[in-house]
Amino acid sequence: MIEGRTGPWETVIGLEVHAQVISKAKLFSGAATDFGAEPNTQVSPVDAAFPGMLPVINRFCVEQAVKTGLGLNAKIELESVFERKNYFYPDLPAGYQISQYQQPVVGRGKVALDMPDGTTREIGITRLHLEQDAGKSLHDQHPTLSYVDLNRAGVALMEIVSEPDLRSAEEARIYLRKLRSILRYLGTCDGNMEEGSLRCDCNVSVRRPGHPYGIRCEIKNLNSVRFVMQAIEYEARRQIELLEEGGVIDQQTRLFDSARGITRPMRSKEEAHDYRYFPDPDLLPLVLDPEWVERLRAELPELPDAKKVRFVSTYGLSSDDASVLVAEKETALFFERAAGHDPKAAANWVMGDLFGALNRLGVGIDESPVSAEQLGALIDLIADGTISGRLGKDVFAEMVATGTDPAAIIEAKGLRQVTDEGAIAAAIDTVLAAQAEKVAEYHAGRDKLYGFFVGQVMRATQGKANPALVNQLLKEKLSGK
Repeated sequence: MIEGRTGPWETVIGLEVHAQVISKAKLFSGAATDFGAEPNTQVSPVDAAFPGMLPVINRFCVEQAVKTGLGLNAKIELESVFERKNYFYPDLPAGYQISQYQQPVVGRGKVALDMPDGTTREIGITRLHLEQDAGKSLHDQHPTLSYVDLNRAGVALMEIVSEPDLRSAEEARIYLRKLRSILRYLGTCDGNMEEGSLRCDCNVSVRRPGHPYGIRCEIKNLNSVRFVMQAIEYEARRQIELLEEGGVIDQQTRLFDSARGITRPMRSKEEAHDYRYFPDPDLLPLVLDPEWVERLRAELPELPDAKKVRFVSTYGLSSDDASVLVAEKETALFFERAAGHDPKAAANWVMGDLFGALNRLGVGIDESPVSAEQLGALIDLIADGTISGRLGKDVFAEMVATGTDPAAIIEAKGLRQVTDEGAIAAAIDTVLAAQAEKVAEYHAGRDKLYGFFVGQVMRATQGKANPALVNQLLKEKLSGK
């Protein structure tokens, strides 16, 4: 809810996510799809809309769309139709986009969101349809001319349309991250928003709680989760202020100005009839074999929700920790390889020290300088008493810096934990003798000095003394036993 000048308002949000299909070839041609290629070097006559060129469906792209639909718990439509969506733009050579409208390949589905308060919210999926991407207009290459790059023209996109079930920018963030996670687990889209392989259009409206939906505005082509959140928050406020001043909302397509943090009008919102959809005469209806669909279903990988349940039941993790670890497929794999004999310790190391190190280095977990096996070995060396947990932090830092195995670092630096009771007792005697005044204060009732003595003993042993033995022997010495 947003509190306006005249009372509370509810934001209603639906997202249209354009996910680029992971495929080496385009949806209707054999042209390559590599990111960053020189302009207009990945364009076939079909992509350039040369006269007489006919589209041929890429079976693998259809398979990727069906797998995505299955991963979204959606209905797979065994017969779907490609249609022409007509509009004119310099980077759309044919003057139309081959898309799906009335009969998409994937129907209704759902995505479960783990909310911050521990509850689960289901967001409906209206449909997923396949379509070809347009090219790209370049306005910064020449002082007076615009250029067109058709490398993206014809690249396969999955447009995933949600129901208007989201109620805040934060919910939109959680939804986008969950959807991206599912796509990456499935291997159907890499989810890279910076490279444009995942883009989002936001439909935003506001209403009084319990009232019918208001007039919506669509904010186009947002390429980061942060921009999605900023655009939703600004647009909701803009609409509320306009309505509270007695104005009306015009149904518009708007753009988000990230430099100023505002949305601005682009054009009046189009309706389906404006695009003059009709079945593409060059493409027959797409008919799927039910047995083929079931084979794809059987081959699906373990997805985040199922993996989270398994991590909680198998490894004894909390629901929150499991959610963090399964958010990315690579993180979940790393954790399982490091879990070994102490999964909870592995979870803490991955989410704490490892994530911190990766953030400082600016790399993903797939580029971690510390392997899962090395982290597992470090956890085992702490568990068996070879080193203390505090020394483990120092060893880990060296592992990050050098990539060296923990056992080799321990030997080279002489960090093996001291477990000799005689040596520890001698260090305690030295510390207590040097701190006679504080010992007297301790015996006079200043119990908090105990931690000071522990610190002094650990310093005297260069942090190598077994902490449990230090505590046991120190208590005996201070009690006079």
